[in-house]
Amino acid sequence: MTSAMKKKTGTAAKGSSVGRKAAVKKTAAVKKTVAVKAVAAGVEVRAGAGGGEPRELVILTGLSGAGKASALKAFEDLGFYSVDNLPLELIPRFADLVAKSAEITHAALVVDVREGNRLERFPAILAKVRKVLPTRVVFLEAAEDSIVRRFSETRRPHPLGRDGKGQGETVLASIRAELKRLDPIRNVADIVLDTSRFNVHELRAHINAQFTRGIGKSDRNLTISVTSFGFKNGIPTDADLVFDVRFLPNPHFVPEFRKLTGKHPKVAKYVRQFPQTKEFLDKVTEMLTFLLPHYIHEGKSYLTIGVGCTGGQHRSVMIAEELKKRLAVAGYRAKSAHRDMPR
Repeated sequence: MTSAMKKKTGTAAKGSSVGRKAAVKKTAAVKKTVAVKAVAAGVEVRAGAGGGEPRELVILTGLSGAGKASALKAFEDLGFYSVDNLPLELIPRFADLVAKSAEITHAALVVDVREGNRLERFPAILAKVRKVLPTRVVFLEAAEDSIVRRFSETRRPHPLGRDGKGQGETVLASIRAELKRLDPIRNVADIVLDTSRFNVHELRAHINAQFTRGIGKSDRNLTISVTSFGFKNGIPTDADLVFDVRFLPNPHFVPEFRKLTGKHPKVAKYVRQFPQTKEFLDKVTEMLTFLLPHYIHEGKSYLTIGVGCTGGQHRSVMIAEELKKRLAVAGYRAKSAHRDMPR
């Protein structure tokens, strides 16, 4: 996690990630020194000859436990000057610093529930900042059960928790209270990212893909998760699109396939042999290649496609794997997950 360096004006992330090159460490240290001193003293650092590079400020916010610390570290590794918990009142001054600095061109900072009632002023402050510097707001959230589990695993109290009694209930109540407080920020966010199904590495990879300089304008800047499931266990709550493949012949009724899954070559070959399978895959692929550019144009950065059969073991698994391959061929970043497949 990014270490906190507390000054009168806020807390600047200090130090670079382990293993970064010495030159990168030296540059980051210069950026931190210049930024902290300039913000503290109100000094404007004017751009030199290299100041023509496109600049950007990313304001990272969201629920506690949704991955803000890991995301901020990913931004730092991308070369963004990273600041944790800079007071809201100082954000316009900091944006002005970045806009005029000869050394800082890309910056990321965290705003979270620690700001308290001042969060209500965030939309007005954001409007002011955007007059100075191109700015994107990234809001991280996750399902309640995912956040409760993360707090339980780390054994850390929620920032809004008052005591350690009844930890599960306390965290759940705190999550809901936090979401209510952060509502003014979520309403103006450019990107709302659900991290429920991300591990740390997947979250960092997603940030890298979204914000690596030069990639942000790609028409393939969308991460797609194709998830198989069984209808008997319910539809995934995070699914944006759902396809029902129970119309395909069921390998469960073939004795030799009963204990296998849709990832097994024999099962996949069995499902694939039916003409309706190919027709379905072709039509779904055609629809997705039509829809995805429109989703991207509207600012969507993550899409979950659900594929369901009866038990989530055979047909849905095979179809999900095939869709992932077809989307990859079309140039999209796609991964597969199998919620109900036996391990």
